[in-house]
Order: sequence, then structure tokens, then C-alpha cells
Amino acid sequence: MLSFEEALAKVREKLSLAGQTPPDETVSLSSVLGRFLAEDVFADRDCPPFHRAIRDGYAVRSSDVLGAPTELTRRGEVRAGEHYSETVGAGECVEIMTGAPLPAGADAVVMLEHVHVDGSRVEVSRAVAHWENVVLQGSEARAGSIVLHCGRRLGAGEIGLLASVGHDPVRVFRHPEVAILPTGDEVVSPGRKPEWFQIRNSNAQTLAAQVAAAGGRPRLMPIAPDEKESLRSLVREGLESDLLLLSGGVSMGKYDFAKQVLSELGAEFFFQGVAIRPGKPLVFGRVGEKFFFGLPGNPVSTYVTFEFFVRPVVAMLSGGEFVPPVFLRARLGKPIRQKHGLTAFLPARVEMRDGEPVVDLVGWQGSGDLVGVAAANCFLVIHPAQTELDAGDWVDVLPRPA
Repeated sequence: MLSFEEALAKVREKLSLAGQTPPDETVSLSSVLGRFLAEDVFADRDCPPFHRAIRDGYAVRSSDVLGAPTELTRRGEVRAGEHYSETVGAGECVEIMTGAPLPAGADAVVMLEHVHVDGSRVEVSRAVAHWENVVLQGSEARAGSIVLHCGRRLGAGEIGLLASVGHDPVRVFRHPEVAILPTGDEVVSPGRKPEWFQIRNSNAQTLAAQVAAAGGRPRLMPIAPDEKESLRSLVREGLESDLLLLSGGVSMGKYDFAKQVLSELGAEFFFQGVAIRPGKPLVFGRVGEKFFFGLPGNPVSTYVTFEFFVRPVVAMLSGGEFVPPVFLRARLGKPIRQKHGLTAFLPARVEMRDGEPVVDLVGWQGSGDLVGVAAANCFLVIHPAQTELDAGDWVDVLPRPA
């Protein structure tokens, strides 16, 4: 059985060796949120395109105000969206608004708080340095330079940058289709009233939301019964997608047929179990050119194993890089003892107390408890060597994705 780190490295290795590049398409700027760039993007002009004032005040020659307090003569004003056509001479200044281009001759801006105005007379109460309160032309990016690289995921900031350099439409990689195949005779659709011995299919809906958030296109498949022929047919159909996720049927139970069916279809298994809690029965492999994950059927196990192992794969199939989970640090609120030798990911809440992040476990009843996950805003990470943790110890946490 692989450790958490070994399993994650194995997933990365196999996806990298596959070298799959998804097809791309060109879409409007308004439709690229969460997509991955399929091209480098260049600045079409200097950013900013002129020396830009970053304070309301007066554009001056810094050499004129070295001996402040001093008096200057106001020669006009310039607002954002306009420009001052003359040159600021010795002893002169121009009123300027935030975002406006600095007039020729000026090399600094004195803020309004440091001037007293009487008609055209402007008394400056303090000196300013060369280029103070000014962003220089081209200081953010030079015309023709790359501002976003191929493979970058596009969030709000990146979309704003694309707009600022006039890049519309945008070439992005296609969303990978991810087939979600729930299994089990005990599972019924969410809209159906279950018998007392049945459960609703929460895993498929959870996975569909996680796939969409990761940049994929979820494909919900029918619930596969605990019967080999039906399961084989649905697995074959699921392997037509870019990635197949099976939920349940991967443990050692009498009616857990998923691994057997996959083997009969020629699957190559890269691992069949990871030393984590929850999610120990996780399976990862490939049939032909298509990768698959067999996720444990318990809802929290499904959620956790997707976040750590599947999310980076969906990103790669979307044209991005494999980005492993990033742990943050917090102080433990209450002591914890464990001796199972697994990497544990436990639903928890982190909050600021006395200026420091403090994490505490939420009340939950194991890997079937979605109520506990909903109450959490992070997962507390306990590593195998951490058998005894005391209150106040620094520990790893993973913020729970929205």
C-alpha cells in the first residue's frame, strides 16, 4: 500500500508520461472563467501606457518643492481620460486626478492633503521625491511581453488582465468530460424516497460539483447495480469519456465487482489502496488511453480522495499543470492521539483567536457523515508520525474548497 505522498507522486507521474494535450477552442472573454489558456497572451502596449497618477493632487517638478513649504502657480487641471497638452515649467503645477496621465515636465504628484490653494496660488507644505505617487509607463509590462502563459487558469484577476490588453476572444482548452459512475444496490436517486435500508445517491452530486469546480464537465451516469454484466457495460460506456470515476464497489466485499470488471477489460492498476483515512481503498489505473479512479463509496472518503487525487488530474486534462494540495498551518485547539499509522484528513474548523489561526475537529461520525463535512471549513491533516499532538501544536490544514 502506498503512502499519501507516494500515491500522489504516482498519479502525477502517470499523467505526465501520458502527455495528453486537450483540444482547444476560441470563446468570448465573458465565457472563460475557470478555463485554462491554450495560448500565451502578450501586452498590446505598455502597461500602464503612460506615467499615471495614483493620488489626487498636483503634478509638480520635484526639484521645485525640495525646500517646501513653497509656493507654485496652478496652470490647469487634468482628469482621468484626458491629457494636459502643455509642459509644466519651473514654479508651475497642474491639478491632477487619480488615473490621469502625468503632464510633460512633471515628475511627481503632491497629494491634496499637503497643499493649500488660494486661486492660482498653490502652497506646498512638504517635499516629494522623484516619481512619488506615480506609476511609471511600462512598469507593469512592456508592449510585446508575455502577461499570461499558456496553461494558466483564468480567474477574475486574469480575466481583468485579458480585458486590459484587449485580448478577446480567447483561445482556451476544452473542458474534459468526466464520467461519474455510482455503484451499489443500496443507492437510489436523490429525488426518490428510499426504503429504510437504502441511501440516496449523494456521491454523484458531490462529485459533479467537484468536477465542475476543478474545470471539468461532469457526465452523470446511471447507478450501476451490484451485478457484473450491467457494471461492465456501464464501465465501458464511462471509458468513452476523458476520465472515469467509479463511486463504490472497490473494497473487498462479496459484491464489490468494480476491480474485477476493470481487470477483465484490460485495466492496468497503478495502485489499489493508499495509507490514508478516510479513503484507504482508493484505486487508480488506466484502460487503454483512459485513466480511471475507483473512489471509496463512503461520502467523506469520496469527497476527500477527489480533492487530493482527482482534482489535479482534472486540471491536467483541462490543459493546466498538476498542482498538489497546499497545506496551511494552524495551532491545534485540543489534543489528539492516534496510532493507526495513516495520513488522516479530518473535517475541522479553523478560526482566528488572539491573532493566530486555531483549528478544532468538528463533531462527525466517520466517513459516512456529510453533516460533519458541511460543518467544516477545512481538513485537519495528521501525518503518520504524529501519534500525540498537544493543544497549541502547529499542524497542517487544507482549506475546504467552496
